[in-house]
Amino acid sequence: MNKIKSKKIINIAIWTVGILIILAGAAVAGVHMYVANSLPKIEGEVDLAILDADVKVTRDGTGVPHIVAQSDADLYKAQGYVQAQDRLFQMDLSRRQASGRLAEVIGENAVSTDKFFRTFSLRHAAEQSWNEYDDEAKQILQWYAEGVNAFIDEVKGTSKLSYEFKLLGYEPEPWTPVDSLTIGKFMAYDLGGNWNMLAFRHWALQNYTEEQMAELMTQYPDNAKSIIEANLNNPVDVAGAFNVELLPNEFNGSNNWVVSGDLTASGKPLLADDPHLGLNTPSIWYQMHLQSPEQNVSGVIFAGIPGIILGHNESIAWGVTNVGPDVQDLYIETPNPDNPTQFKYDGKWEDAIVRAEPIKVKGGKTIDFEVVETRHGPIISELVFKKEKPTAVFSMQWTALQPTRELRAIIGFNKATNWEEFETALNDFRAPAQNFVFASTDGTIAYKANGDIPIRKKGDGQLPVPGDSSEYGWEGFIPYDELPTVINPESGYIATANNQIIGEEYPYHITKFWAQPYRYERIVEMIESVKESIGTVDEETDKVYEGFTRAEMKAMQIDKKNLYAAEFLPGFLETIKANDQEGKYTDIIALMEEWELYDNRDDAQPLIWHFLIEEIKETIFKEHMPADVYEMMPGKYQIMDEMLRKAYAGNEGVWIKQAGGLDQVVYGSFERAIADLKAKYGTSITKWQWGSYHKILFKHPLAGASDFIASYVNPATMGSGGSRVTVMAAATDANGNINHGASWRFVADLNNLNYAEHIVGPGQSGHFKSKWYDNQVSRWVYGRYHRTYINGEIDPAYDLILKAQ
Repeated sequence: MNKIKSKKIINIAIWTVGILIILAGAAVAGVHMYVANSLPKIEGEVDLAILDADVKVTRDGTGVPHIVAQSDADLYKAQGYVQAQDRLFQMDLSRRQASGRLAEVIGENAVSTDKFFRTFSLRHAAEQSWNEYDDEAKQILQWYAEGVNAFIDEVKGTSKLSYEFKLLGYEPEPWTPVDSLTIGKFMAYDLGGNWNMLAFRHWALQNYTEEQMAELMTQYPDNAKSIIEANLNNPVDVAGAFNVELLPNEFNGSNNWVVSGDLTASGKPLLADDPHLGLNTPSIWYQMHLQSPEQNVSGVIFAGIPGIILGHNESIAWGVTNVGPDVQDLYIETPNPDNPTQFKYDGKWEDAIVRAEPIKVKGGKTIDFEVVETRHGPIISELVFKKEKPTAVFSMQWTALQPTRELRAIIGFNKATNWEEFETALNDFRAPAQNFVFASTDGTIAYKANGDIPIRKKGDGQLPVPGDSSEYGWEGFIPYDELPTVINPESGYIATANNQIIGEEYPYHITKFWAQPYRYERIVEMIESVKESIGTVDEETDKVYEGFTRAEMKAMQIDKKNLYAAEFLPGFLETIKANDQEGKYTDIIALMEEWELYDNRDDAQPLIWHFLIEEIKETIFKEHMPADVYEMMPGKYQIMDEMLRKAYAGNEGVWIKQAGGLDQVVYGSFERAIADLKAKYGTSITKWQWGSYHKILFKHPLAGASDFIASYVNPATMGSGGSRVTVMAAATDANGNINHGASWRFVADLNNLNYAEHIVGPGQSGHFKSKWYDNQVSRWVYGRYHRTYINGEIDPAYDLILKAQ
């Protein structure tokens, strides 16, 4: 009897579990069906009353929309509608973050982020910029906003609204032209910052000797005694005062190069560009093709902005890298102890502007917040805590906080047919400063370092300066016609990779802190190698090599040779061998000596190299400063590199000495790196692989909410080659996740601009149920491009007709 009861109980339990599994499966299936219902319509017809005539939207096999309209008005309206179809949540989150309005939909956890971006005044600057635009640009922004709002009106209050809004429990507000401009200002923030360098150096002056400071700066300002004294005598709180998680990535940069027809098989120029930005889901870029009777242009744009910022039309192609100039200055302001909104200037108390910026908080009370703005810019040093009566605070002057007209430049790019027209348009692209490379079908190749770069009354942008004196400040910008420019050089090519772009003879200050030179040097090395091969005969085929084709340009973009290791590894190995008295590391030394210096994902050597160089960096710096100050310190690699060069030349500096001397720094770091690797990957070095650690992660902004959500919204990770110093740029977070690198790869052949070749990882769509959500992840890893045509040849094609009413 008991056995029968037991069997019944077991059967009931089994059935119960089974029913729960079925119900859970049904619930999951229901969720999937619900989420899938918000996929955008990409075929058939949609009524769109805002249009004057029908517009055809064809998505190709990679999900790239080709919009063909009978007027620019309808083109920009359709662009807004289509972008919103694929990326509305991303667009809304972007405008909220840049405007300091995330807490409204996320809650208290976003308050510090909102305070940060309210203080940095991006939306305020966008509002000022709106007033500077001409009627044509304002009209384009309004047309675009009409298109976005047409889609919002269509899906609001229905299951067609993207699932992310449902998860967070809110609906999007109408889009405005200023929203687009605010997103543009956010990109200037992401690409144009050096304030943290100044804040770090201010802190360092308080805490380090002059000898230590001299090594931390590429050029110690010996002739700036008054500036140094102002920093020493007026300390501003830095440690613990800033949210370092909101700092732009230190490695925001890019590669671009252009070669003339003299070096190509076709006799026409070739151009390549790959901007290095955060790698997220969805991509920061949205690829599109826009066609009307007035333009036919293809490329990428930030979701939330009209036009095409990078790409090509039927006559020209262009791309950018970050110049990285000093365009942010910190001023040490002296507040009135009796009135915290007054600051000393030339012996008098001057009233600051105070802007009320109340922050609404989901599920909480509205927080009263104020932004205080001096004549130089907003006070930025009181974000985390506020002293009752601080004796000194930082204000920030920044080129992007002026009214600027970048959209005016984009309109010009899209319709330009030659260098003269393109350079005229460039005059409106002021922030962020960018290295533009250009090629046209008439054979011209050209370059310009473009943007507003300040001319200072005193100082050279290396340290904060006194804010209480009219002796400091800006007296204008480098004249447009005197910005670095190259047209049709004798070398036959132009390349930039955030490297130093000027010589000692250049009369203006841009920066003293350029990126490490290794990507640029490798690009030049490869171009020169091709130049030397032109005219040679292949012994197997008897064919004469005629020069660059698209294939060489694409291969260069995913090149993984590590010139950083080429410079330092020989010295490191000599040090390691000299200190490895017991022969503990003979096998690893031999392995490293065999390395051909490519950061290939299946090899152990790049794993060992990168763990070693990180350990050396931390050994020299990390223990000697607070954790947040360490994160604020930019250029750690460049500074360390120079210290190591001098040490190997027989001149150990104070930082190397205090870490135990060169031998201890290198050998001790090596021992710790190997111990760490063995703990992570086992003692068999034959099984170590760079790709086991170095994995691409296109993270979704909602992934942090839970592992369950992350499992749906994050594309699968993949091991990848490359690194932060290779042309195939792939920088990681502390866990080895590649979160920064080539956000878009682009190659254009001016012999045939009917198409160009692209990679936009992880994919075009922002909807995880779309087949174009993460279909370019493996393409990103392996360098597999897709072609995007601007004159027909779209197969397969998904046609959607936007019907005018």
